[in-house]
Amino acid sequence: MKIGYARVSTADQNLDMQRDALTRAGCEKIFEEKKSGKAGSRRPELEAALAYLRPDDVLVVWKLDRLGRSLVEMMRTIDKLRTDGISFRSLTEELDSESAQGRFFLQIHGAMAEYFLDLNRERTMEGLKAALARGRKGGRPSKLTEEDKRAARAMLAAGDISVAEIARRLGVSRVTFYDHFPQARANARQSNRSAKN
Repeated sequence: MKIGYARVSTADQNLDMQRDALTRAGCEKIFEEKKSGKAGSRRPELEAALAYLRPDDVLVVWKLDRLGRSLVEMMRTIDKLRTDGISFRSLTEELDSESAQGRFFLQIHGAMAEYFLDLNRERTMEGLKAALARGRKGGRPSKLTEEDKRAARAMLAAGDISVAEIARRLGVSRVTFYDHFPQARANARQSNRSAKN
């Protein structure tokens, strides 16, 4: 059974052209949605189409990029279909995963996707190394400024303000506060143990 999937990125775009092409290609059921195809965005109708497919079915799209903008994401979807015994066909590229030419085309796309993933990883690692060499660490910036930390130390030293209250005054959670002041956590645990004994 041929199952079609049609997608446009915005609500004001029209699905008619894709719908007509999928119908002409023999699709018995067509899932449609108006959603962005950017990587990581949720596409409920694509998820429904993938859940509907059974072994020996064929997922048909008007164009390869209807599966999404990310080459890596597209290749993961197509590889999952293949693993589940489902074929894939893209009308515009005349790509059919059942043909030798189609499989070759998909392998090239897969190799490209892997290459770009590796390239991104290398760039990220090089960027982190360069930042470390300049004394900067990766990750999110600290939620507490140096001034906040000085104020927190003063309040802790006073001993009459609870950690929960200090964290509230600084606008952070207790967990974040303890991340910056692990000794305060150790002291709180020690106090709890003493109170129980």
